[in-house]
Amino acid sequence: MSERETLTWQTYGTAVRELAQQVADADFVPDVVLGIARGGLIPAGSIAYALDCKNLFTMNVEFYTGVGTTLEVPTMLPPYLNASELDDARVLIVDDVADSGKTLEMVTDFCRDHVAQARTAVIYEKPRTAIRADFVWKRTDLWINFPWSTQPPVTDRSGVRDA
Repeated sequence: MSERETLTWQTYGTAVRELAQQVADADFVPDVVLGIARGGLIPAGSIAYALDCKNLFTMNVEFYTGVGTTLEVPTMLPPYLNASELDDARVLIVDDVADSGKTLEMVTDFCRDHVAQARTAVIYEKPRTAIRADFVWKRTDLWINFPWSTQPPVTDRSGVRDA
């Protein structure tokens, strides 16, 4: 197995606090924290608490389908965010990692014509990313084991049918 970057829950707590501090030190006060689901939900909630921002929105985007495997392009999944809800807001877009940067770029583009200002924050940024985040905790070129996605699911959803 190739070398990996491992983020523990304890280090995660330090990472999001330091990331939130970067945002505060830049005097950026978001009206909304926008988490990119799924990986960005946990960091978005943590950063929203650290910044005392009570407006937390979500965009569900699928891109990675496995370790190192992706769809051709990121795809928004329902429920869809109504962009007009972001009109004239200062928005902090949060994800766990800017790997290719395609997801972060898609969400930033989605917000562009509506928000007063948008900034991006990620725990990790990879050198090949198409978009540089405004706030980054750490840069790496390794695959990252996040504490919320390292272990397999506790249920088997392979037999789940759409109702």
